[in-house]
Amino acid sequence: MDSDGPGRPAQPRLRRRGRRRLALLLVAALVLAWPLGLVLWADSRLERVDALTDSPSGPATVYLLAGSDVRDGEIVRQDSTEGERTDTIMLLIVPPSGPAALLSLPRDSYTQIPGHGPHKLNSAYAWGGAPLLVSSVEGLTGLTVDHYVEIGFDGVAGVVEAVGGVELCLDYDVDDVKSKLEWEAGCHESDGTTALAFVRMRYSDPEGDIGRGARQQQLIQSLTREVADPLTLVNPLEQMRLARAGSDALSVSEQTRIWHLGGLALGFRSATGPEGITGTPWISHPDYRPGGVGSTVLLDEERNRQLFADLLAGDVPAGEVGGLP
Repeated sequence: MDSDGPGRPAQPRLRRRGRRRLALLLVAALVLAWPLGLVLWADSRLERVDALTDSPSGPATVYLLAGSDVRDGEIVRQDSTEGERTDTIMLLIVPPSGPAALLSLPRDSYTQIPGHGPHKLNSAYAWGGAPLLVSSVEGLTGLTVDHYVEIGFDGVAGVVEAVGGVELCLDYDVDDVKSKLEWEAGCHESDGTTALAFVRMRYSDPEGDIGRGARQQQLIQSLTREVADPLTLVNPLEQMRLARAGSDALSVSEQTRIWHLGGLALGFRSATGPEGITGTPWISHPDYRPGGVGSTVLLDEERNRQLFADLLAGDVPAGEVGGLP
């Protein structure tokens, strides 16, 4: 009889080896199946909207991120215009080579709204939802939007809570009635409610919408840092919590899948890092009053045409761009 030694048949030993191999294969299958299943589950939960135009794509991938002012089903009124508004309008430009760029478009940018004439940029969403906002941004910038991503204010708080809070910094005290932000100068660990107030506040900011755009970019930088934390990446419960919060918070264009949002997160991380580009378009006048629409932000059309062309080509060096002359 074959054996491994005195009194030890080979067959039981082979069975034990077979069981160990089967166990290893099952573990490997679970390790591989979990992230794939999580991705497909999160993708199925995303709300999709018809948002994009038929404009041909350019050399870079362009994401338009809009933050709507609906909270708990109620529209937060900022002025007399009926309908939802967009307090956050950002462009993420990821060229095939060169640095990624994250630019905040002032919500009061004076521009042509197709079918409505010249008005504030964020009026486009009130009048025509995501499709009109996308076409207005494309007309303003000359870019083609490849992916549209919308997040409600409640969603901001939910994602921050899902990562356990974020560190935010502001170098002056704030006691703002409208946003309900109470802040002591410095850096503080912030929960979802505080982070929401932090990015909404503008009336107590000496730079108005420009300052708010910078704070919104700061929140994105802090969130992407937390999401990339190794403790989050290896913890299935944390992954599930984050995937649920993110998919609950977002609406995306019909062609946008969850893996495109992965590209969005990587682009955010690159743009807000030391090798990235952040800022706003060039601004000619922060309090332009053309009549009939109140105070608007007048952008520098000529300088921005060159800026966006250079961003698409990856020819802009890392750092801050745009702003006031």
